[in-house]
Amino acid sequence: MKFAITSKGDQKSNILMHKMRTYLLDFDLVYDEDQPDIVVSIGGDGTLLYAFHRYSSRLDKTAFVGIHTGHLGFYADWIPDEIEKLVIAIAKTPYQVVEYPLLEVIIRYQHAGKESRYLALNESTVKSVEGTLVMDVEIRGQHFERFRGDGLCVSTPSGSTAYNKALGGAIIHPSISAIQVAEMASLNNRVFRTVGSPLILPSHHTCMLKPVNRSDFQVTIDHLTLLHKDVKSIQFRVPEEKIRFARFRPFPFWKRVHDSFISDSD
Repeated sequence: MKFAITSKGDQKSNILMHKMRTYLLDFDLVYDEDQPDIVVSIGGDGTLLYAFHRYSSRLDKTAFVGIHTGHLGFYADWIPDEIEKLVIAIAKTPYQVVEYPLLEVIIRYQHAGKESRYLALNESTVKSVEGTLVMDVEIRGQHFERFRGDGLCVSTPSGSTAYNKALGGAIIHPSISAIQVAEMASLNNRVFRTVGSPLILPSHHTCMLKPVNRSDFQVTIDHLTLLHKDVKSIQFRVPEEKIRFARFRPFPFWKRVHDSFISDSD
């Protein structure tokens, strides 16, 4: 089996990375940063997001597992004290593959230039470079509303506990193949009106944003912030690709929600 390791970059994570690499090599596993079968992320959810984007071109061949060196993460379920246990599990145990849905973002441009396609594990947000964001929102090719406000956030089920939750969105179990659209400070008065509630769209529905009065936008793809000019439309949907997690033991989603937001313990 071929493996790679990504580290948060702090001293604690780097020490664990070197230790884990040595242990796995001792079990005759092959270190391969280009074509790994399994990627071990050491740090937090941000580190796993980085690993996901690094290997997004081979999601059907690579599985991910996370060690958290800070607080409990939604993607990182192992702790540093369990590193020997995880090494043995990787080297000796066939792992269960758990797949989570992703978000596809396609940005098209006014001058029929090459479109841009991205995959997000958590969410994508759209904001105006300056002033209020004004977008026509289409669902399944039909006009739904004209949004005015600070911005829009489109999230995956696994990302529904991140920025989406802070915006008042619902927490969705990642076994449900869907995307969620949440508003950021929409303008609602006697003149302007939006639905005002998060929208949960199934995998066969597409959400399209079309600019009304500006064409330059700040678009985030997880932790990446990008400036796109002369935008004609931004399309969101559930792609065929999924992220694959290597599970060596149960990691119940609702327990993660409880431990992250309700439990008093770290």
